[in-house]
This record gives sequence, structure tokens and C-alpha cells, in this order.
Amino acid sequence: MPLRPGFGTAGRPQNLRANFFALRLPANLQIYDYEVSITGDKDLRRARKARIFDLLESSPECAPFRDHIAHDNSARLVSAKELPQPLQVTIHFYEEGRSGPGDNAPVYTVEIKHKRTLNKRDIDPHLEGRDRSFDTLPHISALNLIVQRHAAKNGIRVGGDDEQDEKKRQGKSKYFFPAEERFPLMLGLEACRGFYVSIRPNFKQLMVNINACMTAFYTSGNLAEAMLVFQQRTGGFPSEFFEKVKVVTTHLGYPKKKAIFRIMSTTPRTTKFNHNKHGEISVEQYFKQEYKITLQHANSLPVIDIGNKDKANFMPPELCEIPPGQPYRGLLPDQATAEMIKVACNPPAFNASLIVNQGFDLLGLRGNNSTLISFGISVSSEMTVVPGRVLPPPKVTYRSGQPVVRDGGWNLVGVKFTQGGDMSNWAVLLVNEGRRSEFQSPQDPRLQRFLQGFSNMCQTSGMIVGQGPPLIMQTERLPREDPGRRRGVELIRKALLAGLNPARKPSFVLVLLSTTDIYPGLKRLCDMQLGLATVCMQLEKATREQRQDQYFANVALKVNIKLGGINHLLAPDSMRWLTTKKTMLVGIDVTHPSPTSLKGTPSITAVVASVDDKFVHFPAGLALQRNRNINKDAEEMVEGLVKLLVDRLTLYKKKMNALPERILVYRDGVSEGQYKLSLEKELPQILEACKRLSTADRKTPYRPTISVIVCGKRHHARLNATQSDQATRNGNTLPGTVVDKGITDIYNHDFYLQAHSGLQGTVKSTHYIVIYDENGITADQIQTGTNNASYMYARATKAVSLVPPAYYADLACERGRQWLSMLMNATDNQTRSQVSSRGDSDAATQARQRVYDKAVELWRNGPQDDIKDTMFYI
Repeated sequence: MPLRPGFGTAGRPQNLRANFFALRLPANLQIYDYEVSITGDKDLRRARKARIFDLLESSPECAPFRDHIAHDNSARLVSAKELPQPLQVTIHFYEEGRSGPGDNAPVYTVEIKHKRTLNKRDIDPHLEGRDRSFDTLPHISALNLIVQRHAAKNGIRVGGDDEQDEKKRQGKSKYFFPAEERFPLMLGLEACRGFYVSIRPNFKQLMVNINACMTAFYTSGNLAEAMLVFQQRTGGFPSEFFEKVKVVTTHLGYPKKKAIFRIMSTTPRTTKFNHNKHGEISVEQYFKQEYKITLQHANSLPVIDIGNKDKANFMPPELCEIPPGQPYRGLLPDQATAEMIKVACNPPAFNASLIVNQGFDLLGLRGNNSTLISFGISVSSEMTVVPGRVLPPPKVTYRSGQPVVRDGGWNLVGVKFTQGGDMSNWAVLLVNEGRRSEFQSPQDPRLQRFLQGFSNMCQTSGMIVGQGPPLIMQTERLPREDPGRRRGVELIRKALLAGLNPARKPSFVLVLLSTTDIYPGLKRLCDMQLGLATVCMQLEKATREQRQDQYFANVALKVNIKLGGINHLLAPDSMRWLTTKKTMLVGIDVTHPSPTSLKGTPSITAVVASVDDKFVHFPAGLALQRNRNINKDAEEMVEGLVKLLVDRLTLYKKKMNALPERILVYRDGVSEGQYKLSLEKELPQILEACKRLSTADRKTPYRPTISVIVCGKRHHARLNATQSDQATRNGNTLPGTVVDKGITDIYNHDFYLQAHSGLQGTVKSTHYIVIYDENGITADQIQTGTNNASYMYARATKAVSLVPPAYYADLACERGRQWLSMLMNATDNQTRSQVSSRGDSDAATQARQRVYDKAVELWRNGPQDDIKDTMFYI
């Protein structure tokens, strides 16, 4: 990775506070680092390992050192004192809450073996900028264990499931304290506040990065009641929502905690099993005969299986309790997301106070922490002050009119698009869901006024609008009971095929929707099968007269760019860093299946690239990607990058009659521990793509100069203004704020840039890291250039938080998710039974392969030729 070429100087200087706190270490600090191995009973699940470590701390051998040690509950232990060697401890296992081990308790042998001694003086040359090659991970990860010891004991850690991967663990150090404060969400969930805490190496010192955060937990209570609430609110099947949740059974007279292995599609009345005493019997009858329990929901709720793949153990939900403190790991439903935003969206001063006043106590960083005391470590309670700068905005230009950029944005009043698209041949589709917000028919006078208003906005903005009204089509009434909206999509297909002339496709179809759940199926149909450009309006929002002009203007931005128009440009001076040579901007992103996706669902890769010298249009290429091992989840690195980039370069050449001399890649989604992997896996593919563009008529092989900049949004650095006159009205830092000192890397070329204005909550900058550079980009060039480029986003009249090439790649990935929505968000039972459980349901590999095959079937050949070279995804 390239060394930092220097620090930026452009912009107005400004001191800022950052949520980093100095870590004070004794000069003679020694940390004894041990490997821990556990042998014995085969059951070594993560939860059991954690309990073994609890019992280890209480053992006679380790109890004297309890205040001097910290560990990861898995395979590593660090100590302020040297432990006796060799050290083996026998553990007779028993669960928390029991008084002691039973007669047949599992027995484990824990061996603690010295691996190395870590000294503070060894890391000092690296921190002082004198030894770049030094591996800081052993020191940083050991200190993280020590600093996080109190939180790990008293809070609930979310994320970082792989304790063996220290880099992953370091990035997911969030601890939550549900007993402190909870905020009810919908669907049996509640929001709990917590704190991220992690040590970062900075110039001449180590800092502790602390940030306030929130996540959703299951509300404790009866499982049946929670399921009923879920069904009543969503009308959906609760399979994914409750799968893997731990429950406590209540019918035995003592509590027994088990995880839900699966949720059946049958009820206690219809689920039968063979019993050695009762023979074949239903779950309902079994509990009535064996425990004298009459079930209240014998035929209205599904049975849960708390067994495993080898042996089922059926339970009625009403005999199970959800214990407190369980994080929800799926995608939040829309209703819960809205509630979460309300409680999590706090101004910067509130979050800063929360960290210092509440966070330090809950994390055990006040000074009364016996573990920190034993190591001689303390954490400053003062947020660090760092030098920052505010970069000026670029000049935005239109065909006519000159907007004034203020607070990172501008409006369309009195301006016309630089180049208007041709919408003289467009069409409208009314999707009939039977809602009151809908227009009744193509002849509805309200519809005529609505469409005239939208058409006037497009014409006023500079687009070419035809004289007559558009073609208006309407679907038949879509059915309400329609899992996956399959029948609804088929009715949309029927209406479009009946209404459109195949010989003269409209430039785009305006689709008027009263609900959004049919959107994924609509886009899959129009993008991949019909080759129709579509723009959707949500009628509930579009028909509000109060802000209708603004809504129409925002839709006009999307329509114009999809039709090949140009909304706005930046003045030549603001673009000079890109126009001195023929340059192609590239955005790359990968989106992965979520916890609610079917196992075997592939990841989706998107590559977008500019095709003009104004850097307006970024057509996209998308591809499916899965791990080479079908039984593992897909990785972040892009495998099929060569073809995707060859396609982008070929299109650039077609549009510009030449290949770019320079390629600047903005790579989204690469975590801190993957920079090297990105260079090893992806850079060779970029070079190979260029090589394939070499032709016989070229005197030399085609080899542009390449730079790769990673864009990081999943960091926990937050910046606060130190003076009110240097902040926005809601207390956030100003648009254009950039920081490249104090909290940045000691050696690598990185910076934090907040190009946009934070409308609510605490604004978050983007962390940009130059991981490869053949163009000799200076600090001011990349910082000012990226800030200016953030004003080029075609779909808005404001700067955006993520540089547009990366933003577009993210949008393209999202469109790919829509195409595979029945697998990515498999909430209906029909999809699961069709794809996941056909044939041998116990063969996990075969099931995953079936899911992948279904993805390939849905994907077809990607978008149709009519739209694939446009920004159809925006």
C-alpha cells in the first residue's frame, strides 16, 4: 500500500473533537500471552466454551489470578502476572444457575500454554513512524481483551462470532446492556443501547475508539404470544423471525434452555411422532397424556423443533419462554426500522455526553476496574482534539440558471437540466391493489391532473415532452393472498403485453403503486424479461399536494438520467483533476445474502464505470458470485471481475472512440483487514481486463495507470464541532469537513471526508483509503476531488455521503437483490418448500445447490439489451 504522500492543506482550518480517548500504558508494560486448548466432551459450542471459562476462573488454580487475566472465551488468555507452567485445569461442567456438577457431568481438561510475552517498548517504534512492517495485531488484540474485559463480563457482545479471527473480532466489539434502557419496537422487538469499544494505533499513541450504538433484541416473554403478534401485524409465517432463538421450556418443572432448530409448517394437532410408550401420537395429545396440559393454540400456531438435524424434539410455542438478552440478527421489518431510527437518531452533543457519562461506567473505564488496575492501564475521559479543514463546494452548472450551493445542497428553481431526455413516447401503468389512494381508472380526472402536473415539471426542467397524453394501462385487481406476489407480477406482465406495441416500446413506463412489496417482482419482470425502463411512484407520497412539486422534481431527476439526459455538471475548474487525461471512474461493490436469505443464495457483484468525459453516466454490469465451497458463505472479494471490467472498458471505447489512459477505482465494502486481500485478489483481475483490451492494431499493450481507493462507511469515528459557529443548526460538522491527522493511519494514505450535510442525528463521514496508486495522487487532489465528485450524484440536488461511483455500485447491487428477492428475503413458506426442502432435506449441500440453481434461473442473462447500457438501476 502506498505511503501517505503528505497532508492536505486545502480548505478552512478547524479544530474538531473525535470520539477517541488516549490509552495510557506504563512504560514497562508486559502482557503474558497464552494459548488455551480444551479437550474432553465433544460439545464445545461457543456458549459452552464461555461457561467453561467462567468455571476456569473460579477454579483453585486460576482464582488467585482472576483480577489479572482477560480472555476471549475461546482460545486465548492474557495475564498481567506470569502463570505457572505447565498449567492444566480439570473442569466438571454444570450450567449457570445450578449449584454444582451432577454425577454424570461432562469433564473437560483446559491447558493453558505460554505463547509469548508482549512488551510495550516493542510497539513504540511503529507508533513513532519508524517501523512500518511491525505487526501490531498481537499487541492491539491483547489490549482489546483487557480493555473490554468488564464489558464482556457485564454486557452482551453482538457480532464477531469468529473468536479465532482477531481482525474480525476487533471490528465487531459492540457491547449492549439491555437492563439499563430499552425502547419498544414493533413485532416483539425492543431497541437496546450499547457501545462500540476498540483500540486504534495512531501517531505516537494508542487510542480507544468509543461510539454509542443501538441494536434490536427480542422482547422477553411467552413465545406463543410473540408469534401471534408477529402473525397479526405482518400476516406472514414466523419461520425466519424466530429461527435459532433460544427458549426456556416450562413444562418440566425446571427451566431448560434450548435453541429453536426450525419452525414447522404444521401445528401441535397435525404434527405426529413415534413414542416408545404411546406409539404414533400428535404433539397435542402427547402433552395432554404425559403432562396433563391442554394446549390453547393446538391448531393456530406452528410447532417448533428444539432438537437437531439428527433428532427432532417438538414443542408447542405456548410452553416456551423467550429469555431476555437475545439480539435479533435478521433484517428489521420496515415498521421496526422506522421506530429504531426515531430512538437512535440523536444529535452529536447527546452522543458525546452519552459516551463520557454512561459509556465509561458501563464499559468499566472509570478507574475502578480491577483488571485495568492490575495491568497499570487507564483511559482518558477527554475526547481527543484533531485538526480538520472545511473544503469549499464546487460550482454546479445547468443549461440555464445558476443555483447557489448552500449547506451542501441547492434547488431546481429557475434552472433547466444541462441536457433534457426525450420522453415524447412514455406510458403509465396503474397497479390495481384496491386501495383508496389509487386512481380508479385511466379516465379518472384526478389521474389526468396528476399526470399533467408531472409532465409540466419534466418540461419545466428541460426535458422533451410530447404533445398528447401518455398511453395509460391498468392491471386487473391484484389478489391479496399472494405469497411472493407471484400472481400479481403475472397480472402486471399481462397488462403490459396487452397494452404496449412491441415495435415501438415507450422510453419509460411510469408505474403507480399503492404498496411497495410488489416492487422486486416488477423490476425483475421489466429489467430481465421485457427490457422496459420503469420509474415507480408511491401514490401515498406522490399525491400529497403539500410537497408534490418536490416529489415530481425528484422523480424527474431519475427519469432524465435513465433516458440518457444530463441533469447537472460541475464547472471545469472543479473537474480538472479528472480531465487532464482520459479517465474512467469505476465503482465496485458486493452485496451478500442476509440472515433471512436461503442458504446457498449467491452474492451479487456490481461494477459501474463512467462512459463520458463529463462523468455523468455510469452503466452497470452485475454478476452472481458464490464461494468455491458451496457449504460456506460467499466472500467479499470479487471473483468474476475480469469480464465485468472488460465489458465496462468496451462500452467506454464504443462511446469515446478511445480507451481511458487512467482508471480510478472506488471500491466499496472492503473492511480494514481485507485491504491486502483486495490487492492480491482483485488488482490482478483489473490488470488482466486491461490486457484483454490489447489489440493487434496497438503498437504497445493497453496498460492504463490505475489507482484503487477503498470507501469505508462501517467505521465508528465521529467528529464534533468545537464551536457552535462552525457547526450546522443541528450541531453537526459542516459539509466538506475533512480530517487526515490525529485519528488516521500512521503510514497509509487515508482520510475521513464528510461531503454531505447531516439532516438528522449525528452525521457520519466516509473513510477513504488509497490502497494502490500509479497516478501519484496528492492528498489535496484526492480529498478535494472526492469532495467535488460527491456533488455529481445524478439523483439528487445535494452532495452525497459516498462518492457517486461507489454509491452507484451500491444501488446496482440493490437492484440485483430485487431480482433475487424470493431467495434474498425468503419470508414465505412456498418459496422455502419449493427451493430448499425438495428431495433429500437432510442433504445440506444439495439444498444449497438447489438454491444456487434457482438463483441462476431467476438471473437469466441479466438485464435485457434494450436497457443494459443505461443507468436502469438508479
